[in-house]
Amino acid sequence: QVQLVESGGGLVQAGGSLRLSCAASGRTSSTYVMGWFRQAPGKEREFVAAISWNGGATGYTDSVKGRFTISRDNAKNMVALQMNNLKPEDTAVYYCAAATRFTWTTRYNDYGDWGQGTQVTVSS
Repeated sequence: QVQLVESGGGLVQAGGSLRLSCAASGRTSSTYVMGWFRQAPGKEREFVAAISWNGGATGYTDSVKGRFTISRDNAKNMVALQMNNLKPEDTAVYYCAAATRFTWTTRYNDYGDWGQGTQVTVSS
């Protein structure tokens, strides 16, 4: 099992930037795919971005392409989500997740370990 702790959330104006971080501990391994999901009030949790075990491949949901960048540092067991040009519709609780596989996935059920979430609020 992997323990995940997110940080970096907060309140920002539209057009601003935030950088989310996720620290992994426990049975960490570079063979974990790491992903970010988000959940807005009254909505289902949705995929945002993911990165393969070695950082060689990434994937994003269409609404954040060109604005968000996912990266990882396996030596530090860290994953980051750089969010630029934020929009009010990006407001949500953001969750870091880990999946035991090599290739990235958008499927919620593929991720077995989750963080507690960090709130991101974008004001208009």
